[in-house]
Amino acid sequence: MPSGPDTRHLHPPVEPYEQGMLDVGDGNRVHWEVCGNPDGKPALLVHGGPGSGSGTVAQRRFDPERYKIVTFDQRGCGRSTPSAADPATDMRHNTTAHLVADMELLRQHLGVARWLLFGGSWGSTLILAYAERHPERVSQIVIPAVTTTRRYEIEWLYRGAGRIFPEERHRFHAHVPEADPDADLPGVLAAYARRMADPDAAVRAAAADAWCRWEDAVLSMEAPGGAPKTYGDRPREARHALVRICAHYFAHGAWLEEGALLRDAVRLAGIPGVLVHGRFDLGGPLDTAWELSRAWPDARLVVVEDAGHLGSETTSAEIRAALDEFASR
Repeated sequence: MPSGPDTRHLHPPVEPYEQGMLDVGDGNRVHWEVCGNPDGKPALLVHGGPGSGSGTVAQRRFDPERYKIVTFDQRGCGRSTPSAADPATDMRHNTTAHLVADMELLRQHLGVARWLLFGGSWGSTLILAYAERHPERVSQIVIPAVTTTRRYEIEWLYRGAGRIFPEERHRFHAHVPEADPDADLPGVLAAYARRMADPDAAVRAAAADAWCRWEDAVLSMEAPGGAPKTYGDRPREARHALVRICAHYFAHGAWLEEGALLRDAVRLAGIPGVLVHGRFDLGGPLDTAWELSRAWPDARLVVVEDAGHLGSETTSAEIRAALDEFASR
């Protein structure tokens, strides 16, 4: 199976023409930048993770001649401050509601009336949460790798997928023996969050390594033959911020009422959307994308038969087609 996007479907790299740090309160400053056409169609790129930070590959999915491309690093990761990699960083003000508020504050700061939203995996959860809160501010939505971060989905990712990778699941849960993985999965995730806040750097490093080993195992069939590890090959600080934020969010079910994003998808009526999802996505199985497409009347689901969570050449082609179509609207 192909592992990741084919660069033939990406536009050339572009440099930002504007960037800054937005004070969002609670001692947090969110890094943002804008590239492409200043007079183009506004689009916001919402990264995954949670805690992955923004990257340049996703920017290249947009035609820089037709789009005004906005990217930002969510609280605690990338170039935003303070970093969650620092165990002293207070995580109480880093929740889904805070991130939704940050997105709206950024829109106001940039003077954007409405924007297209693009992002996958955790990014899709945040997009849906924002769009259902502020539907009048959204022109279109494009989502590869749909998730809604239900506890049902978290259960699959951190326990159910162990039916395919039982040895790696055992290692992942064994790293925090104080928690019972069979009775209390949120306790396992919370135990990782506590270790990532430990003042001992060795404790944090071991927990980050154990977490990333599991995440990479789930994606391993998409990147055979020793391909770069999506989680484990990140720089140390970025990896530690990612793991701490992931554990913090997933231990709390992302502070979302179970099934709320699907229940409230009716609020997206009138917003055109394209959902692009790999048939073999083990990180976020297809059923969530299918359910969302049935609940959101203006969404079109594209199932990619040769892709998983990381996508494929076909995935990239479908994403580019959707973004090119919406650029002219």
